[in-house]
Amino acid sequence: MLTPMNDLSTAQAYETVNFTGVSGNPIAADVYGQGGGRTVVLIHGGGQTRHSWRGTAERLAATGWTAITVDQRGHGDSAWIEGGDYSFRSFADDLVAVADQITETYGARPVGIGASLGGIASLLAEGESDRTVLSGVVLVDITPRVNRSGVEKILGFMAERSDEGFASLEEAADAISAYLPHRKRPSDLTGLSKNLRLRDDGRYRWHWDPEFIKRRATGVSQEDHENRMIQASRQLTVPVLLVRGRQSELVGEDVAREFLELVPHADYADVGDARHMVAGDKNDAFTDAVLEFLTKLTVD
Repeated sequence: MLTPMNDLSTAQAYETVNFTGVSGNPIAADVYGQGGGRTVVLIHGGGQTRHSWRGTAERLAATGWTAITVDQRGHGDSAWIEGGDYSFRSFADDLVAVADQITETYGARPVGIGASLGGIASLLAEGESDRTVLSGVVLVDITPRVNRSGVEKILGFMAERSDEGFASLEEAADAISAYLPHRKRPSDLTGLSKNLRLRDDGRYRWHWDPEFIKRRATGVSQEDHENRMIQASRQLTVPVLLVRGRQSELVGEDVAREFLELVPHADYADVGDARHMVAGDKNDAFTDAVLEFLTKLTVD
């Protein structure tokens, strides 16, 4: 069930609610706009939170869509999972549960917009289901095959300070700047504070369950995972958009083209000067591509 938590009245108003995941786990979400049956659900990447979508959600709401940003299990304000079940299938099953609750509330299936881990969840949720879960799928810099060195670099950064944490927000910002030198270091760290938790020992740690990284090896080989993603891709019949960062560390032009061969009806957007975190690097260009795709859905 969708359970309101609080209603924030700001210039960019949104309502914070709770959905329920497949394991009965609370999933926090923010709802922007009231577009009736025109809904999108935005699913963040590993180690991120729903707040990474705010700029995009506000623009979608301004054009008449209801944009729902969720914290995936073990991330942000959503519940940590006892036993550490952070398998791709469980993320996908949570999305199926959330999509069903959105459909019940708003009267239509949402379009799923998933970045990285969120894209994997979206692809598996729709491609492995025997029914329609999402009315469309937007995959943000994720394909069945990815550059493994890029994946290991990201996971290495996430794991490096997961236990030790940071003495201050400034120290965390310095670490992120060193990891993402192409981005300007923000002077206002308010946004960063949403991705960190201040613990009882006075140190800031990432706003996700450390077990998410420690248990990322689920016993499934990379080959088996790729084959599963390929098969799910072939089963996609809903409208699909692949958005790639042109400088992506994970998705090269070659594997993007492979995906388009697997899903011939898919649209494709290549965002210049963006790396793997496309929405964070070039939010306006990213959101433009999404809006163009969504407009086609409503026209068609």
